[in-house]
Amino acid sequence: MKKYEVMYIVRPNLEEDARKALIEEVNNVFTSNSSTVDSVKEWGMRELAYEIKGETKGYYVLLNVTAVPEAIKEFERVANIKENIIRYIAVVE
Repeated sequence: MKKYEVMYIVRPNLEEDARKALIEEVNNVFTSNSSTVDSVKEWGMRELAYEIKGETKGYYVLLNVTAVPEAIKEFERVANIKENIIRYIAVVE
C-alpha cells in the first residue's frame, strides 16, 4: 500500500448535511477497499482559479490515505459519477 494525497472540490451550493454525507461516502470508498483514511481536512469554501462546470467557488476537501491501487481506481470512478464533485486529484505522497 502507498500513501496518497486526495483532493476533491464539492459544488458550493450543496447543503451542509448533503456535503457531510458525500464526504463520508468518499471515505467509505477507501475503507471498504482495504485502505485507511489517515486524515480529513476540510479547507472550506474557496474561490476557484477558473470556472469549473459553471461554478466560480468550491468546497475543498483534502484526504491523506494509505490505499491499494484498486481503492484509488474506485475513488476515481465514484468521483466521475458524482455530479456534486466538480474536480478531483489523487497523487502519491
